Amino acid sequence: MEKSKVYFTSMRAKVGDSLLDKLTRLIKKAGIGDIDFDGKYTAVKIHFGEPGNLAYLRPNYAKTVCDVIKGLGGKPFLTDCNTLYVGGRKNALDHLDSAYINGYNPFQTGVHTIIADGIKGTDEVLVPVEGGTYVREAKIGTALMDADIIISMNHFKGHECAGFGGALKNLGMGGGSRAGKMEMHSAGKPTVNHDLCVGCGACAKVCAHDAPAFSNKKATIDHDKCVGCGRCIGVCPTDAVEASMDEKGEILNAKIAEYTKAVINGRPNFHISFVIDVSPNCDCHGENDVPIVPDIGMFASFDPVALDTACADAVLNAPIMAGSILDEVEHIHGDHFTDVAPSTAWKTQLAHAEKIGIGTMAYELIEVK
Repeated sequence: MEKSKVYFTSMRAKVGDSLLDKLTRLIKKAGIGDIDFDGKYTAVKIHFGEPGNLAYLRPNYAKTVCDVIKGLGGKPFLTDCNTLYVGGRKNALDHLDSAYINGYNPFQTGVHTIIADGIKGTDEVLVPVEGGTYVREAKIGTALMDADIIISMNHFKGHECAGFGGALKNLGMGGGSRAGKMEMHSAGKPTVNHDLCVGCGACAKVCAHDAPAFSNKKATIDHDKCVGCGRCIGVCPTDAVEASMDEKGEILNAKIAEYTKAVINGRPNFHISFVIDVSPNCDCHGENDVPIVPDIGMFASFDPVALDTACADAVLNAPIMAGSILDEVEHIHGDHFTDVAPSTAWKTQLAHAEKIGIGTMAYELIEVK
Protein backbone atom coordinates (compact mmCIF):
# COMPACT_ATOMS: atom_id res chain seq x y z
CA MET A 1 0.00 0.00 0.00
CA GLU A 2 1.23 3.48 -0.86
CA LYS A 3 2.39 5.59 2.07
CA SER A 4 0.06 8.33 3.25
CA LYS A 5 1.38 11.86 3.59
CA VAL A 6 1.49 13.29 7.10
CA TYR A 7 2.49 16.93 7.49
CA PHE A 8 4.29 18.23 10.57
CA THR A 9 5.40 21.53 12.06
CA SER A 10 7.25 22.06 15.32
CA MET A 11 6.22 24.30 18.20
CA ARG A 12 9.10 26.67 17.52
CA ALA A 13 7.91 30.14 16.55
CA LYS A 14 10.06 32.99 15.29
CA VAL A 15 9.34 36.59 16.21
CA GLY A 16 6.40 37.79 14.12
CA ASP A 17 5.31 34.26 13.17
CA SER A 18 2.88 32.76 15.70
CA LEU A 19 1.92 29.15 16.25
CA LEU A 20 -1.50 30.03 14.81
CA ASP A 21 0.23 31.22 11.64
CA LYS A 22 2.12 27.93 11.52
CA LEU A 23 -1.11 25.96 12.04
CA THR A 24 -2.70 27.78 9.10
CA ARG A 25 0.28 26.99 6.86
CA LEU A 26 0.27 23.38 8.04
CA ILE A 27 -3.33 22.58 7.19
CA LYS A 28 -3.18 24.43 3.89
CA LYS A 29 0.00 22.61 2.88
CA ALA A 30 -1.63 19.32 3.95
CA GLY A 31 -4.40 19.98 1.43
CA ILE A 32 -7.44 21.11 3.40
CA GLY A 33 -8.20 23.44 0.49
CA ASP A 34 -8.71 20.44 -1.80
CA ILE A 35 -12.03 19.77 -0.04
CA ASP A 36 -15.10 21.41 -1.53
CA PHE A 37 -16.42 23.34 1.48
CA ASP A 38 -18.71 25.66 -0.46
CA GLY A 39 -21.94 25.90 1.56
CA LYS A 40 -21.19 22.61 3.33
CA TYR A 41 -21.96 21.96 7.00
CA THR A 42 -18.61 21.06 8.53
CA ALA A 43 -18.37 19.29 11.87
CA VAL A 44 -15.12 20.11 13.67
CA LYS A 45 -14.91 17.28 16.19
CA ILE A 46 -12.98 18.28 19.28
CA HIS A 47 -12.76 17.53 23.01
CA PHE A 48 -13.80 20.59 25.05
CA GLY A 49 -12.03 19.42 28.21
CA GLU A 50 -13.51 18.25 31.49
CA PRO A 51 -13.74 21.11 34.04
CA GLY A 52 -10.56 21.13 36.12
CA ASN A 53 -8.44 19.70 33.31
CA LEU A 54 -6.01 22.21 31.78
CA ALA A 55 -4.36 20.01 29.13
CA TYR A 56 -7.18 20.31 26.57
CA LEU A 57 -6.55 22.28 23.37
CA ARG A 58 -6.87 26.04 23.59
CA PRO A 59 -9.86 27.40 21.69
CA ASN A 60 -7.48 29.68 19.73
CA TYR A 61 -6.47 26.66 17.65
CA ALA A 62 -10.11 25.86 16.88
CA LYS A 63 -10.79 29.44 15.81
CA THR A 64 -7.84 29.32 13.43
CA VAL A 65 -9.07 26.12 11.78
CA CYS A 66 -12.66 27.35 11.58
CA ASP A 67 -11.52 30.66 10.05
CA VAL A 68 -9.72 28.72 7.31
CA ILE A 69 -12.85 26.64 6.68
CA LYS A 70 -15.04 29.75 6.53
CA GLY A 71 -12.56 31.28 4.11
CA LEU A 72 -13.07 28.26 1.87
CA GLY A 73 -16.84 28.73 1.95
CA GLY A 74 -17.70 26.17 4.62
CA LYS A 75 -20.13 26.42 7.52
CA PRO A 76 -18.18 25.00 10.46
CA PHE A 77 -19.40 24.17 13.94
CA LEU A 78 -17.58 22.68 16.92
CA THR A 79 -19.01 19.47 18.29
CA ASP A 80 -18.60 16.55 20.67
CA CYS A 81 -20.88 13.91 22.19
CA ASN A 82 -21.83 13.53 25.83
CA THR A 83 -19.83 11.34 28.16
CA LEU A 84 -20.82 7.95 29.51
CA TYR A 85 -19.43 8.63 32.97
CA VAL A 86 -20.85 11.14 35.44
CA GLY A 87 -19.08 14.49 35.19
CA GLY A 88 -19.29 17.96 33.70
CA ARG A 89 -20.21 16.76 30.19
CA LYS A 90 -22.80 13.99 30.66
CA ASN A 91 -25.70 16.03 29.21
CA ALA A 92 -25.83 18.84 26.69
CA LEU A 93 -26.59 21.60 29.19
CA ASP A 94 -23.70 20.76 31.51
CA HIS A 95 -21.55 20.01 28.46
CA LEU A 96 -22.17 23.45 26.97
CA ASP A 97 -21.45 25.09 30.31
CA SER A 98 -18.13 23.24 30.45
CA ALA A 99 -17.29 24.08 26.85
CA TYR A 100 -18.08 27.76 27.34
CA ILE A 101 -16.05 27.96 30.55
CA ASN A 102 -13.09 26.47 28.70
CA GLY A 103 -13.41 29.04 25.92
CA TYR A 104 -15.37 27.07 23.34
CA ASN A 105 -18.07 29.66 22.82
CA PRO A 106 -18.98 31.78 19.77
CA PHE A 107 -17.27 34.87 21.22
CA GLN A 108 -13.95 33.02 21.39
CA THR A 109 -14.12 30.75 18.36
CA GLY A 110 -16.43 32.61 15.98
CA VAL A 111 -18.60 29.52 15.46
CA HIS A 112 -21.35 27.72 17.34
CA THR A 113 -20.83 24.78 19.67
CA ILE A 114 -23.27 21.90 19.21
CA ILE A 115 -23.51 18.76 21.37
CA ALA A 116 -23.93 16.07 18.74
CA ASP A 117 -26.05 13.55 20.64
CA GLY A 118 -28.51 15.99 22.21
CA ILE A 119 -29.61 16.92 25.69
CA LYS A 120 -29.55 13.44 27.24
CA GLY A 121 -27.09 11.76 24.91
CA THR A 122 -29.81 9.79 23.17
CA ASP A 123 -29.92 11.63 19.81
CA GLU A 124 -28.16 9.09 17.65
CA VAL A 125 -28.06 7.57 14.20
CA LEU A 126 -27.49 3.84 13.68
CA VAL A 127 -24.70 3.58 11.11
CA PRO A 128 -23.75 0.22 9.54
CA VAL A 129 -20.05 -0.62 9.88
CA GLU A 130 -18.75 -2.11 6.65
CA GLY A 131 -16.26 -4.88 7.41
CA GLY A 132 -16.76 -4.58 11.16
CA THR A 133 -15.93 -7.51 13.42
CA TYR A 134 -17.49 -6.35 16.68
CA VAL A 135 -19.96 -3.60 15.77
CA ARG A 136 -22.88 -4.16 13.41
CA GLU A 137 -24.40 -0.69 13.71
CA ALA A 138 -22.53 2.14 15.40
CA LYS A 139 -24.54 4.62 17.48
CA ILE A 140 -23.25 8.01 16.31
CA GLY A 141 -24.35 11.47 17.50
CA THR A 142 -26.94 12.91 15.12
CA ALA A 143 -25.24 16.25 14.49
CA LEU A 144 -22.07 14.46 13.38
CA MET A 145 -24.04 12.42 10.86
CA ASP A 146 -25.91 15.51 9.66
CA ALA A 147 -22.63 17.16 8.66
CA ASP A 148 -21.36 17.10 5.09
CA ILE A 149 -17.68 17.15 6.07
CA ILE A 150 -15.79 15.87 9.12
CA ILE A 151 -12.71 17.63 10.48
CA SER A 152 -11.07 16.19 13.58
CA MET A 153 -8.92 18.26 15.92
CA ASN A 154 -7.16 16.00 18.38
CA HIS A 155 -5.15 16.55 21.52
CA PHE A 156 -2.78 13.60 21.26
CA LYS A 157 -2.16 12.17 24.71
CA GLY A 158 -1.94 8.98 26.74
CA HIS A 159 -5.05 7.10 27.77
CA GLU A 160 -5.62 4.69 30.63
CA CYS A 161 -7.91 2.38 28.61
CA ALA A 162 -6.91 2.79 24.96
CA GLY A 163 -3.20 3.47 25.49
CA PHE A 164 -3.32 6.75 23.60
CA GLY A 165 -5.95 9.14 22.33
CA GLY A 166 -5.59 10.60 18.85
CA ALA A 167 -7.66 11.00 15.70
CA LEU A 168 -9.25 7.55 15.85
CA LYS A 169 -10.31 7.84 19.47
CA ASN A 170 -11.50 11.43 19.05
CA LEU A 171 -13.80 10.33 16.24
CA GLY A 172 -14.67 6.79 17.31
CA MET A 173 -15.18 7.01 21.05
CA GLY A 174 -15.88 10.74 20.90
CA GLY A 175 -18.40 10.36 18.08
CA GLY A 176 -20.42 7.69 19.83
CA SER A 177 -23.59 8.62 21.71
CA ARG A 178 -23.75 7.63 25.38
CA ALA A 179 -25.10 4.25 24.30
CA GLY A 180 -22.35 3.99 21.71
CA LYS A 181 -19.73 4.64 24.36
CA MET A 182 -21.30 1.91 26.47
CA GLU A 183 -21.04 -0.50 23.55
CA MET A 184 -17.35 0.23 23.10
CA HIS A 185 -16.44 0.09 26.79
CA SER A 186 -18.56 -2.88 27.81
CA ALA A 187 -18.62 -6.57 27.09
CA GLY A 188 -21.86 -6.92 29.05
CA LYS A 189 -25.09 -4.99 29.59
CA PRO A 190 -25.97 -2.17 31.99
CA THR A 191 -26.85 -2.71 35.63
CA VAL A 192 -28.65 -0.60 38.23
CA ASN A 193 -27.00 0.83 41.32
CA HIS A 194 -29.76 0.45 43.90
CA ASP A 195 -28.17 3.05 46.18
CA LEU A 196 -28.91 5.65 43.50
CA CYS A 197 -32.15 4.29 42.02
CA VAL A 198 -35.31 6.16 43.06
CA GLY A 199 -37.74 3.90 41.19
CA CYS A 200 -38.97 6.67 38.89
CA GLY A 201 -39.59 4.29 35.97
CA ALA A 202 -37.80 6.40 33.32
CA CYS A 203 -35.75 3.38 32.23
CA ALA A 204 -38.90 1.28 31.76
CA LYS A 205 -40.59 3.98 29.67
CA VAL A 206 -37.70 4.16 27.20
CA CYS A 207 -37.03 0.40 26.97
CA ALA A 208 -38.56 -1.33 23.96
CA HIS A 209 -37.86 -4.80 25.37
CA ASP A 210 -39.39 -4.66 28.88
CA ALA A 211 -35.99 -5.31 30.45
CA PRO A 212 -36.34 -3.13 33.59
CA ALA A 213 -38.31 -4.74 36.42
CA PHE A 214 -39.13 -3.21 39.82
CA SER A 215 -39.07 -4.56 43.34
CA ASN A 216 -39.24 -2.44 46.48
CA LYS A 217 -39.20 0.65 44.23
CA LYS A 218 -35.81 -0.31 42.79
CA ALA A 219 -35.14 -1.21 39.17
CA THR A 220 -33.27 -4.28 37.98
CA ILE A 221 -32.41 -4.97 34.34
CA ASP A 222 -33.20 -8.44 32.98
CA HIS A 223 -30.17 -9.21 30.80
CA ASP A 224 -32.08 -11.93 28.95
CA LYS A 225 -34.39 -9.23 27.60
CA CYS A 226 -31.90 -6.35 27.40
CA VAL A 227 -30.33 -5.78 23.97
CA GLY A 228 -27.67 -3.39 25.27
CA CYS A 229 -28.96 -0.29 23.49
CA GLY A 230 -28.00 1.89 26.46
CA ARG A 231 -30.90 4.32 26.22
CA CYS A 232 -31.70 3.71 29.89
CA ILE A 233 -28.33 5.22 30.76
CA GLY A 234 -29.25 8.45 29.01
CA VAL A 235 -32.67 8.91 30.60
CA CYS A 236 -31.88 7.93 34.21
CA PRO A 237 -32.12 11.18 36.24
CA THR A 238 -29.91 9.91 39.07
CA ASP A 239 -27.22 8.10 37.03
CA ALA A 240 -28.23 4.84 38.69
CA VAL A 241 -27.96 2.86 35.45
CA GLU A 242 -24.32 1.98 34.91
CA ALA A 243 -22.31 0.42 32.09
CA SER A 244 -20.26 -2.64 32.93
CA MET A 245 -17.02 -1.06 31.58
CA ASP A 246 -15.42 -4.50 31.29
CA GLU A 247 -14.38 -4.83 27.66
CA LYS A 248 -10.94 -6.29 26.89
CA GLY A 249 -8.35 -3.78 25.74
CA GLU A 250 -7.89 -5.37 22.33
CA ILE A 251 -11.63 -5.37 21.60
CA LEU A 252 -12.12 -1.86 22.98
CA ASN A 253 -9.50 -0.53 20.58
CA ALA A 254 -10.98 -2.47 17.67
CA LYS A 255 -14.43 -1.07 18.45
CA ILE A 256 -12.99 2.45 18.49
CA ALA A 257 -11.64 1.85 14.99
CA GLU A 258 -15.01 0.53 13.79
CA TYR A 259 -16.86 3.51 15.23
CA THR A 260 -14.37 5.81 13.50
CA LYS A 261 -15.19 4.19 10.18
CA ALA A 262 -18.88 4.76 10.81
CA VAL A 263 -18.25 8.48 11.38
CA ILE A 264 -16.09 9.21 8.33
CA ASN A 265 -17.10 6.61 5.76
CA GLY A 266 -18.36 8.17 2.52
CA ARG A 267 -17.68 11.78 3.51
CA PRO A 268 -14.72 14.14 3.04
CA ASN A 269 -12.60 14.11 6.18
CA PHE A 270 -9.39 15.75 7.35
CA HIS A 271 -7.45 15.39 10.59
CA ILE A 272 -5.23 17.60 12.76
CA SER A 273 -3.35 16.43 15.85
CA PHE A 274 -1.54 18.48 18.46
CA VAL A 275 1.19 16.53 20.24
CA ILE A 276 1.48 18.98 23.12
CA ASP A 277 0.81 18.67 26.85
CA VAL A 278 0.96 14.89 26.37
CA SER A 279 -0.76 13.99 29.62
CA PRO A 280 -0.78 10.32 30.69
CA ASN A 281 -4.59 10.22 30.90
CA CYS A 282 -7.59 11.39 28.89
CA ASP A 283 -8.86 14.98 28.94
CA CYS A 284 -12.05 13.45 30.38
CA HIS A 285 -10.31 13.56 33.76
CA GLY A 286 -11.05 16.55 35.97
CA GLU A 287 -7.30 17.03 36.36
CA ASN A 288 -4.16 16.59 34.30
CA ASP A 289 -0.76 15.28 35.28
CA VAL A 290 2.72 16.35 34.19
CA PRO A 291 3.19 15.61 30.45
CA ILE A 292 5.09 12.37 29.85
CA VAL A 293 7.22 13.89 27.05
CA PRO A 294 8.06 17.45 25.92
CA ASP A 295 5.85 19.23 23.39
CA ILE A 296 6.55 17.91 19.89
CA GLY A 297 4.40 19.74 17.34
CA MET A 298 1.31 19.82 15.14
CA PHE A 299 0.46 17.15 12.53
CA ALA A 300 -2.15 17.00 9.74
CA SER A 301 -3.28 14.39 7.21
CA PHE A 302 -6.23 13.06 5.23
CA ASP A 303 -5.41 9.62 6.72
CA PRO A 304 -6.26 9.30 10.43
CA VAL A 305 -4.44 5.96 10.74
CA ALA A 306 -1.20 7.33 9.33
CA LEU A 307 -1.63 10.45 11.45
CA ASP A 308 -2.05 8.49 14.69
CA THR A 309 0.89 6.26 13.77
CA ALA A 310 3.14 9.26 13.11
CA CYS A 311 2.10 10.91 16.37
CA ALA A 312 2.63 7.69 18.33
CA ASP A 313 6.08 7.24 16.79
CA ALA A 314 6.97 10.84 17.69
CA VAL A 315 5.99 10.27 21.32
CA LEU A 316 7.80 6.92 21.51
CA ASN A 317 10.98 8.54 20.22
CA ALA A 318 10.74 11.55 22.53
CA PRO A 319 12.71 11.87 25.79
CA ILE A 320 10.90 11.21 29.06
CA MET A 321 9.74 14.30 30.93
CA ALA A 322 11.43 14.56 34.33
CA GLY A 323 8.99 14.36 37.21
CA SER A 324 6.23 12.69 35.15
CA ILE A 325 4.60 9.35 35.91
CA LEU A 326 6.61 7.91 32.99
CA ASP A 327 9.76 8.98 34.83
CA GLU A 328 8.65 7.02 37.89
CA VAL A 329 7.54 3.67 36.44
CA GLU A 330 9.61 0.72 35.27
CA HIS A 331 10.43 0.76 31.55
CA ILE A 332 9.93 -2.92 30.81
CA HIS A 333 7.34 -2.89 28.03
CA GLY A 334 9.31 -1.28 25.25
CA ASP A 335 7.11 1.78 24.76
CA HIS A 336 5.95 4.82 26.70
CA PHE A 337 2.21 4.12 26.43
CA THR A 338 2.37 0.59 27.79
CA ASP A 339 4.82 1.59 30.51
CA VAL A 340 2.23 4.07 31.79
CA ALA A 341 -0.82 1.81 31.27
CA PRO A 342 0.31 -1.84 31.02
CA SER A 343 -3.17 -3.30 30.47
CA THR A 344 -3.81 -1.36 27.26
CA ALA A 345 -3.42 -2.76 23.75
CA TRP A 346 -2.98 0.43 21.73
CA LYS A 347 -1.38 -1.17 18.68
CA THR A 348 -4.62 -3.08 18.07
CA GLN A 349 -6.43 0.19 17.35
CA LEU A 350 -4.06 1.07 14.50
CA ALA A 351 -3.84 -2.45 13.08
CA HIS A 352 -7.60 -2.96 13.10
CA ALA A 353 -8.23 0.46 11.56
CA GLU A 354 -5.87 -0.45 8.74
CA LYS A 355 -7.50 -3.86 8.34
CA ILE A 356 -11.01 -2.44 7.87
CA GLY A 357 -9.85 0.08 5.32
CA ILE A 358 -9.76 3.40 7.17
CA GLY A 359 -6.17 4.11 6.18
CA THR A 360 -2.62 2.82 6.39
CA MET A 361 0.03 2.79 9.10
CA ALA A 362 2.67 3.51 6.45
CA TYR A 363 3.40 7.21 6.20
CA GLU A 364 5.71 9.81 4.73
CA LEU A 365 6.43 12.67 7.12
CA ILE A 366 6.70 16.09 5.49
CA GLU A 367 7.87 19.05 7.56
CA VAL A 368 6.28 22.45 7.10
CA LYS A 369 8.32 25.42 8.30
